[in-house]
Amino acid sequence: MLISTAYAQGTGIFDQNALIQFLPLVLIFVVFYFLLIRPQQTKQKEHRKMLDALRRGDRIVTGGGIIGTVARVDSAEEVTVDIAEGVRVRVLRSTITSVLAKPDPTAAREAARQKAEARAKVGTKE
Repeated sequence: MLISTAYAQGTGIFDQNALIQFLPLVLIFVVFYFLLIRPQQTKQKEHRKMLDALRRGDRIVTGGGIIGTVARVDSAEEVTVDIAEGVRVRVLRSTITSVLAKPDPTAAREAARQKAEARAKVGTKE
């Protein structure tokens, strides 16, 4: 006889061997999730929170490397930034990469009060 007898084989769908072969792919996905995907999501969440908290007087850096001070928050997408004396630029909020310093309102009031006192003293001496 030239044809050998065929024997039934397992389907392979629920074989333990197939599960063991699929396990490394699952482990790779888990590692990618914890080392790449999750940290990126938290970074995006912090960046979004930073942009939402943006207000007048904040010193910022844009994506192009321009450093300026927020003069006005125009809308949910645009911000007007002072980049030099008398030079204002409208910038998309999404291009702001970081906030360098947030102004301290009490320190600004204290500095203004001290300047006013200094001017008053100079005015009385003359």
